Amino acid sequence: MKLTDEAMRNKDSIGDQHEADCGEAGATPPIVVGYALTPKKITSFMQPKLENLARSKGITFVAIDQNRPLSDQGPFDVVMHKLRGTEWYQALEDFRQDHPEVTILDPPESIEHLRNRESMLQDVDDMKLSDSCGVVGVPRQLVVTADDSSVFDVVTKAGLNLPLVAKPLVADGSQKFHELSLAYDQNSLCELEPPLVLQEFVNHGGILFKVYVVGEAIKVVRRYSLPNVTKSELSKISGVFRFPRVSCAAASAEDADLDPEVAVPEAK
Repeated sequence: MKLTDEAMRNKDSIGDQHEADCGEAGATPPIVVGYALTPKKITSFMQPKLENLARSKGITFVAIDQNRPLSDQGPFDVVMHKLRGTEWYQALEDFRQDHPEVTILDPPESIEHLRNRESMLQDVDDMKLSDSCGVVGVPRQLVVTADDSSVFDVVTKAGLNLPLVAKPLVADGSQKFHELSLAYDQNSLCELEPPLVLQEFVNHGGILFKVYVVGEAIKVVRRYSLPNVTKSELSKISGVFRFPRVSCAAASAEDADLDPEVAVPEAK
């Protein structure tokens, strides 16, 4: 691997940190994680507590200079990023081709797959978990593109049941794309702006669970979600109701009581 003089100096600097960390953690060289994050993410994520804990586990975080070629920086064992854009994605791809031994978190193609709300749930559906304890599945959904002349006609043809949750088709991390809408009647469907995903709303007690999996570690958190909709309410309410930032960290529901009847179908 050829490095510029500046990169070699950077490498020596990281190497000095390696030696210091190895003296504390033992003979095993630390894992070097290069990170490229937005200023907001750096402020919220790269806290001294995290860095100290990582160092105690043999992990060193090194900031990636976004004003310099990625190929001139390192060496890294892992590149962790939360940036977007054609130029950055190409730099990552070039780096991955030159350094296949380095783990990229996450590869751009995996990110794009997850950003698309049509494809992100397909993996869950493909797992076929309906025979496990309880029913695990994906709500019936429909993608409405900008080419569709009438959301009403598309929904009618697909036979989806109201109310419907409307979500932007692609999530880009902005506040707008975290907003959900709940359409109660067919006439309100004309208020929705494609491209979007429409899903049949499933009552879930106003609480959802987010599951984070990293290797063998599993973390489950509760978040407040959309409230249940009864048949009585459905017959009386019309229009589109918008819900910004559903299930964000500020909507923690760790102390909330769970509704034991949430999975019981409502009597007709």
